[in-house]
Amino acid sequence: MTDNTAERGYDRHMLEALVCPVTHTTLRYDAQAQELVSEAAGLAFPIRGGIPIMLLNEARQIRA
Repeated sequence: MTDNTAERGYDRHMLEALVCPVTHTTLRYDAQAQELVSEAAGLAFPIRGGIPIMLLNEARQIRA
């Protein structure tokens, strides 16, 4: 995660505390795409208005 998360209204510590709802593994913050990425599950969860949307039906598959 980058230090500019505070500039965008995100709490860096909150983002670091979140885990994948499927695998319970850590997530990678993709600032450009505004997503939290679970490499283990192959999913990307969107961040909208500074709020991570951790719902499976909102996640984007990142691998086929």
